[in-house]
Amino acid sequence: MENYKLMNVATGRIFEDQGWTLDDPEGQTPSLVRAIYEQKQLKVAEDERLGLYRFADWMPIRRILANPSSPITYKSEKLARHLGLNNLYITFSGWWPERGARMTTCSFKETEAYSVCARLGEEYKDQVLVVASAGNTARAFAKVCSDNGIKLLLCVPQDNIKALWFDKPLNDCVKLITTASGSDYFDAIQLSNYVCEMKGFLPEGGAKNIARRDGMSTTMMSAVTFIGQIPDYYFQAVGSGTGAIAAWEANLRFIEDGRFGNKKAHLIVSQNKPFVPMYEAWGQDSRAMLPYDADQARHDAAEICAPVLSNRKPPYSLAGGLYDALKDSEGDILAVSNEEAQAAKKLFLETEGRDIYSAAGVALASLIQAVNNNKVSANDIIMLNITGGGEKEFQEEHQLYNLKPSHIFPIGFTKEDVFEVVGKLVKN
Repeated sequence: MENYKLMNVATGRIFEDQGWTLDDPEGQTPSLVRAIYEQKQLKVAEDERLGLYRFADWMPIRRILANPSSPITYKSEKLARHLGLNNLYITFSGWWPERGARMTTCSFKETEAYSVCARLGEEYKDQVLVVASAGNTARAFAKVCSDNGIKLLLCVPQDNIKALWFDKPLNDCVKLITTASGSDYFDAIQLSNYVCEMKGFLPEGGAKNIARRDGMSTTMMSAVTFIGQIPDYYFQAVGSGTGAIAAWEANLRFIEDGRFGNKKAHLIVSQNKPFVPMYEAWGQDSRAMLPYDADQARHDAAEICAPVLSNRKPPYSLAGGLYDALKDSEGDILAVSNEEAQAAKKLFLETEGRDIYSAAGVALASLIQAVNNNKVSANDIIMLNITGGGEKEFQEEHQLYNLKPSHIFPIGFTKEDVFEVVGKLVKN
């Protein structure tokens, strides 16, 4: 922790990290805290075996974990030609060994897990890390914690547990509890919040955890160091928007680095219709999220082809959140239908030769919208963040194992229910 300090984005106050600080203890208004690194110019380690730890200068880590992976960036040819773009760069996270991408969970959520878990110091070895997820984040944390013997409790909606597949049986240090069918990601978050009121459980922290954001920012670090400059546009589909916030923060560090230009990439993020709460708020230039009936939100979340994009309580409004990132970068939020996303996935497979997740299809569909609406021009330097892919090939090549829940909580569960069940689960 000696290579950085923390800053309250709202006030600018600089202070020390106490090991797992998620908020400024002196903060009076909702705000993210940001890591301010001592190393202003990023030195990328040459050893490919380090995975994303090649970017450790700008990561708040205390150790190197086993089996790390990293995003890769390359310049597109066929997709770029199809779209009429001369400078389209694809940052790919997933399974694509031919290009050097070896994320066995096939998702960029590994960048979060390897960074967050590497922030854990020895003083937390007896704590159980608690992670709420709509699917891919849970798979990534389960893999990393299993490989490294870190105690983990996952909270996931029951309808999403089909995403919890692995290429080998998991270590017993990883446990899963779920919220009943018909619930959504927000229900899983509430479940995790109750668990974290119990002694011995450590909240992962979500967007508030600097390690999560700075792990995700390795996508931007990969792109900028490959391209040699900050891109003009950054495209990504968002559920919480944490990845886009991370890209913005990395962009600010690159400006301070001084070797990659001084521009801010326009953040163009996208949501999957009909679940578009941030798109609706942004469309009204509202920092505050608009009212969203819980039952309607669950219904809309069930309708989208990319369920990982269904976060009802994203870090949008607080200082340093997505609203600020979009304003500062002169960005935008677009909305993409299931049909557009599926067509984009098909196009990527046909042109680039790899299957991608629906969330990545949403991102590509938003780029297609931007091209068709002349929002971007042929010579703009564009970074397309493909946040997951290669699952079809990986699953065909490997035997798979599924993680089963230790308990399923009904919709409307109470804090007392959680305390009783999780207490017994830990004892066992």
